[in-house]
Amino acid sequence: MTRPTKVEVTEVGPRDGLQAEPRFVETEIKIQLVNDLIDAGVPRIEFSSFVSPRAVPQLADVAEVFEGIDRSGSTVLAALVPNAKGAVRAVDAGVHEIIVFLSASESHNKKNVNRSVEESLVGFEEVARIAAESSIPVQGVIATAFGCPFEGDVPIEQLGRIAQHYSKLGFKGIGLGDTTGMATPPIVRRAVKYLQDTLPELPIGLHFHNTRGLGLVNVMAGLDEGIDQFDASFGGIGGCPFAPKATGNICTEDLVYMLHEMNIDTGVNLQALITIATQVETIVGHNLPGQVMKAGPRLDLHSMTSVATAQG
Repeated sequence: MTRPTKVEVTEVGPRDGLQAEPRFVETEIKIQLVNDLIDAGVPRIEFSSFVSPRAVPQLADVAEVFEGIDRSGSTVLAALVPNAKGAVRAVDAGVHEIIVFLSASESHNKKNVNRSVEESLVGFEEVARIAAESSIPVQGVIATAFGCPFEGDVPIEQLGRIAQHYSKLGFKGIGLGDTTGMATPPIVRRAVKYLQDTLPELPIGLHFHNTRGLGLVNVMAGLDEGIDQFDASFGGIGGCPFAPKATGNICTEDLVYMLHEMNIDTGVNLQALITIATQVETIVGHNLPGQVMKAGPRLDLHSMTSVATAQG
């Protein structure tokens, strides 16, 4: 495969990141963050989730957030929905795209959504119908696609079975989620090649966590297989609450910096992303793992007078 010359970056921080925070981030702050991301040129944003407020109180204001977002541009505003009830709320709000998800392994799906994989797939049939009636595209995500913390390696045939079901439901594409940071380049390449051979008509997106320090390395593996859709989170915020020792997503500004250094276009303003990540760190009140937000791009030069000279 030839590496892509342009990549679509999806910012998942407003949903995947803020839902993991212990305290509620004010609605107006969430709206401003999403609008800032739009101004920075981010082409697709997972802005929130139409989930039960009791289950995820941090995202209880999803409808108010969407109402306040500037929707005059071309940015795709996507929301995650867990079931048909969430899909109805998303359609009523007028979201651009719906995202559904399940885990590839039975045990993690039980922990995460308290359903079997088959029960989740059956439930998606109603979501697909609701979305189709309003001509809203649906993206199907497979969490723990590269490994389960309870079962270990996920059989590649399981990914194919779920992907086939997504295709039959008319989903626009499939996302492979490295929920627990268990992916490595060989695992990524094997899964992507298998799905490309099995369902060549179904676009693939990749969602990596940096749990074991391989997040951007896995992006490189995906790029080498021609993948041009990647999720990331401002400052590297986030992490699955139902995955032991899970840490945050790969960092949006780190990803964009790497892609730009490879002459891969994203259409995103890197400096604006750095500013947003710095603001998010202040908002949540703790350090974030992003690197470029701290060091800046490599050609951000410094005055010699700003650094002490060695003595002796």
